[in-house]
Amino acid sequence: MMAQQEQREQITQLVVFQLGHELYGADISVVREVSPVQRVTKVPRTPKYIEGVTNLRGRVIPVVDLRRRLGLPVSSNTKSTRIAVAELEGGQVGMIVDAVLEVLRVPQSSIEPPSQLLSKIDAEYVTGVAKMDGRLIILLDLARVLQREERKVV
Repeated sequence: MMAQQEQREQITQLVVFQLGHELYGADISVVREVSPVQRVTKVPRTPKYIEGVTNLRGRVIPVVDLRRRLGLPVSSNTKSTRIAVAELEGGQVGMIVDAVLEVLRVPQSSIEPPSQLLSKIDAEYVTGVAKMDGRLIILLDLARVLQREERKVV
């Protein structure tokens, strides 16, 4: 009976990553791959949250520090730090995150809309909050977080 109910309920698959002590999620259809942090070449006259560009399998892609982009405190890279590569409108962009933890199947009933307490700027990036296994996962709209002009650094 429970399996039938789960089949009828819409399931969202998320890539769950960590920034600081918080968990964030992005739709798996947008995240193409996850790679260890590699050399990033600085590009002059770009916003502070754009780390630069990197060569990923022969393609030069822009790399954004997601902590800086979201206005979170910056920290040093660790062994867990990763670049999550998102595909948006035909272009790829790398996002530096503290760790990529898992791919999670979340029932739609476990997702609540963003709170009215979020500022207008925050609310434009956040699509909801998933409650799973006693954890709260902030769901991001990567297309809004990574504006079109930021995807075209090169």
